[in-house]
Amino acid sequence: MLEELLRELAGRIEVRILIWAGAPLPLLRPWRGDVRRVRDRLVAGSRIQCALDARERPMHCHHEKTIVIDDRIAFVGGIDLTSFQGDRWDRVDHPVRSADGWHDVAVRLEGPVVEDVAENFRFRWEATTGEPLPRSRSHVPSVPAGTTEVQIVRTMPDHMYRQRPNGDFRILEVYLTALRSAQRFIYLENQYLWSPEILEVLRAKVANPPVPDFRLLLLLPSRPTEGGDDTRGQLGTLVQADDGRGRLLACTIYAIGEQADRPVYVHAKVGIVDDAWMTIGSANLNEHSLFNDTEMNVVIREPSLIRETRLRLWTEHLDRPSKELDASAATIIDSLWKPIAEEQAERRRRGQRLTHGLVTLPGVSRRSRLMLGPLQGLVVDA
Repeated sequence: MLEELLRELAGRIEVRILIWAGAPLPLLRPWRGDVRRVRDRLVAGSRIQCALDARERPMHCHHEKTIVIDDRIAFVGGIDLTSFQGDRWDRVDHPVRSADGWHDVAVRLEGPVVEDVAENFRFRWEATTGEPLPRSRSHVPSVPAGTTEVQIVRTMPDHMYRQRPNGDFRILEVYLTALRSAQRFIYLENQYLWSPEILEVLRAKVANPPVPDFRLLLLLPSRPTEGGDDTRGQLGTLVQADDGRGRLLACTIYAIGEQADRPVYVHAKVGIVDDAWMTIGSANLNEHSLFNDTEMNVVIREPSLIRETRLRLWTEHLDRPSKELDASAATIIDSLWKPIAEEQAERRRRGQRLTHGLVTLPGVSRRSRLMLGPLQGLVVDA
């Protein structure tokens, strides 16, 4: 469907697609041959222009997901426009289907911030193809589309592009600043939880919270595509820091069907702190995304919008109307998140069917691998 839409649009407007060129060896997927076949299919018989960016660090990739339309509208988030490693279609009610469900988040942007997203594409396109791209003729510079404070932040490894020899590591910077500033709660949806830098801050917050009812709430996939023990190892260190005081809760989600329950793959990359700071984008909480892959996130500082977004997500995960969530984050976590998720985890342990999609994650998958997550981040992932 997307291919057909792009082909139709390319008959009327310029359509440019920039894709990671793929892994240099067929031992990893997608490898260069896979991606070249995708490129060839996209451009065959159409006016689509598709370039493959082969700059990469070994074992890493281009991971940002952005769309720019006429330099007026942009989308930034975690949603891959592909069926590779999973069917990305799903709904907020997560109906059971033949494949695992999928939970993801993206942001639509208008106003001056779109220029930052567009400039990033123009920069990478010229670096890859040698073709400089002008701004769209419909571009209107610096016309506000609202009053929300928005910032674009990136990861770009050093020495990857001649024009940016020192790289760009603002995603890690803004995450660390925001997490350290947390006073009431931290809510994270992410595919991975490996980063030693991020975990150091989270462990400190859980072990020595700024207020007694401080809460750290994590939403993670039940079976990540890679590094499941790495995430569980890092989660285990958080469990130790919490030491049974109830400040930490880690959950996942399932789709409930008539015959069976299936995992919903948490692919979103969302961070919310105290309803005062929020980021949404492509960056996972691992060293891939924070140091070695190209990534883009949006940072928002608008309390009413952030709270509205959090309640929209919590309404989905708790299957409750937002009017029932009009309380402090700690109260909702303790009175709804925790009892629902723990009850469903107990049902799974007993071999019973789920009655709700929210389930707690175990703290550690294997005791012997408690430190594998930190070691992964320090030795292998970096």
